[in-house]
Amino acid sequence: MRLVSFEVDGQPRYGVVSGDGVVDLAARLGSRAPTLRRLLEAGMLEEVRAAAASAPDRPLDGLRFAPVIPDPDKIICIGLNYRDHVAETGREETANPALFARFTASQVGHGQPLIRPRVSEQFDYEGELAVIIGTGGRHLARADALRHVAGYACYNEASVRDWQRHTTQFLAGKTFAGTGGFGPWMVTADEIPDPSKLTLETRLNGQVVQHTTTDLMITDVPAMIAYISTILPLAPGDVIVSGTPGGVGMKRNPPLFMKPGDVAEVEISGIGILRNPVAAEA
Repeated sequence: MRLVSFEVDGQPRYGVVSGDGVVDLAARLGSRAPTLRRLLEAGMLEEVRAAAASAPDRPLDGLRFAPVIPDPDKIICIGLNYRDHVAETGREETANPALFARFTASQVGHGQPLIRPRVSEQFDYEGELAVIIGTGGRHLARADALRHVAGYACYNEASVRDWQRHTTQFLAGKTFAGTGGFGPWMVTADEIPDPSKLTLETRLNGQVVQHTTTDLMITDVPAMIAYISTILPLAPGDVIVSGTPGGVGMKRNPPLFMKPGDVAEVEISGIGILRNPVAAEA
């Protein structure tokens, strides 16, 4: 299934993709599960599977996409998780994954503009695989970790590089308002039984700027779930953003940063294409 969050007249909705349209699950389930996160919390994912064969309530064309999970309890990102990216940054591989957080207001949906902040012109793309937790827990074993995944999506974990370098703690450059693209939808885990067998490509204005396969991650998806869940309990709807490969704009010669009018795309096999225009902060 492909599950998508969207807005109608400013109100949050979500549904399951059916052909070229969407079955509005928020309208059908009402207070039982008003958002995709609440659906996951209620353990109702399998209950809505039949809806994917229903006639859609509205077309995908013209839909105002929201971030796949608009209201996650937490968004945890993995830094330096591909060796080619570690090498291009001049850093050393670490024994454990580098973690940082993003916040909800930093995310936008498919088709919505990524906002280059007025305080910087160093706005960089980072194509990544997003992992969405379906069943929470603490101290999850690596061997069991994938059973806790609801699904996967594309993520553009765009970074404001000069602010990222203000200190050794780089959260400041990682969670500016409207800088993280998340979408277009969540593909349920039954359709991606092994997240290490995916191809990820990032394009800027049609030019390929990143290309990798997810088996090249240093810390794979099961290991990152086990590691993070040791620190704090994971909850349904939590998002883990699994790291970007080499090819980032700041390490190119000359540097290649996103600017207003550009279009950034992240494509992952088996999931789809996340596409976002770039706009200047008003």
